[in-house]
Amino acid sequence: MQRWLTHFLMIGLICGGMSLSETLHAAEKVKILMVTQSAGFVHGSVNRKEKTLSPSEIAMTQLAQQTGEFEVHCTQDSAADFTKENLQNYDLVMFYTTGNLPIAEEDLEYFFNEWLPTKGHGVIGIHSATDTFHEYEPFWDMIGGTFNGHPWTSNGKVTLSVNDTKNPMMKSFGEEYVIQDEIYQYKNWQPEKVRVLLSINMAKSKVKRPYMVPVAWIKDYGEGRVYVNNLGHREETWSNPDFLKSIQEGIKWTSGQIEADATPNPEVSAELEAKAKKDTKAAAE
Repeated sequence: MQRWLTHFLMIGLICGGMSLSETLHAAEKVKILMVTQSAGFVHGSVNRKEKTLSPSEIAMTQLAQQTGEFEVHCTQDSAADFTKENLQNYDLVMFYTTGNLPIAEEDLEYFFNEWLPTKGHGVIGIHSATDTFHEYEPFWDMIGGTFNGHPWTSNGKVTLSVNDTKNPMMKSFGEEYVIQDEIYQYKNWQPEKVRVLLSINMAKSKVKRPYMVPVAWIKDYGEGRVYVNNLGHREETWSNPDFLKSIQEGIKWTSGQIEADATPNPEVSAELEAKAKKDTKAAAE
C-alpha cells in the first residue's frame, strides 16, 4: 500500500507539477457529491437556468475553492451518479432535492446499509432534502423528518433559537438568529433519534404554531453522521457568511474531522413543544 501511494504521488508530481505537500493535501480533501436534482418542486437555489451551475452549487464550489478543505461535484442526474460504484469516490453526500429521485433500489440499499454507516461517511441535508422520498421510510428515518408545509414563507423574517451553543455548526449563529428564509414543519419527526441544534423561537415569530419546529439537527447513523439544516430556500441565503460557515463546519463534522455531541436531546424537544404551546396561547389571549 505504501509503495503504491508513493508511486501515485510521484505521478501527481510529474504530471501536475505539484509539490509533495500540495499533493498530499489534495489527497486528503473531503470529496462531496452534491445532489440537486428536483423530482418535485424546483427551488430557485438549485435551478441552473441558462447557467452551468445553480446558485447553491456555485456557492459550494466557491466555498470549496476559498477554504481548500473539500472538493464538490454537483449532479442533477442521480440515476447516473448516485450508484454503488460512484459512491466509492466520495466521503459525503449533500442533498438539496425534492420528490422521488430516480435512484435504483439496489443503490439506495447499498447507500443506507453499507456506505453511510461507515466511519468517515456522512450526509448533509439542505432545505428540501426533507421534501424527498416522502413515502420511503429508510430515507425519512435517516434524514430525520418529512416536509409537512411551510407556514413560515420566504417573504418574512423568522427568529431562531440556538439550542446547542457549543456545537461548532451553530457558532456562527450566536444564541439567537434572525433571517429571511422559508421554514418547514415536519411529520415523521423522531426527537429520540436526533439532537436539535436550531429551532423557531415561537414567542418572537409573527406566525405562531402550538408545536416545536426544528430548523437544524444532527444524528449518528451507525458510524456515519447526518447534519440537516432547513435554511437555503432563498438564493440570498447562499451568500450569507453565517450560513456558509455552518455548512463548512458541518462538512468537517460529518466527515469526522471535528467532534460534536450528537447525543439525542428529546428533553429539549419536549421543552420547546411546551413553550410553543404557551407562547401561541398567550398571543391569542
